[in-house]
Amino acid sequence: MKRNSLRLLAGLIMALGIGAAHAKECKGVSFPDQAQVEGATLKLNGLGLRQATMFKVNVYVAALYVAQTSTDGAAILKANAPMQIVLQFVRDVGRADLVKGWDEGFENNARSELPALKERIESFKGMMADMKTGEQLRFTHKPGAGTQVDVKGTAKGTIAGDDFARALFSIWLGPNPPNADLKAGLLGGSCG
Repeated sequence: MKRNSLRLLAGLIMALGIGAAHAKECKGVSFPDQAQVEGATLKLNGLGLRQATMFKVNVYVAALYVAQTSTDGAAILKANAPMQIVLQFVRDVGRADLVKGWDEGFENNARSELPALKERIESFKGMMADMKTGEQLRFTHKPGAGTQVDVKGTAKGTIAGDDFARALFSIWLGPNPPNADLKAGLLGGSCG
């Protein structure tokens, strides 16, 4: 009986150790190596650190989950497959600063699409709130169904259109991300 208990305990320790080994961490923020989206398993593609201002202030750690991992941002955007990005804030950020960041991100990476996306971008920005350290924004693209927006763990709504999803995810994966190290990390490089 004692021997079986020891085996069970050893097995439990190994199982927990294996699970912990699959989580990835950046700046003290851990993310699992997989995410479930309506029955589909998405794999962690990478983690990136968003830094702002010339003083490189840490803002959030982002985790990108995709159906097929890749080091090519354009290929991920072109695939039109389920994907998810999770932003975990490592400092407080006001709603006004978030909205300013979205405006800059869309302008820098999806300028030619802005006229067609204007109303949906405004709806998206309307879902934002002040974010505190440790809180998350989660954007989940489901091809044909839209992009679900979760703020602080609460579903705020879904923005229609695969074109919106491409424009949104291009903020991080497009030619002009908020900072180059953020994009590199999301594409499998080191995190900040």
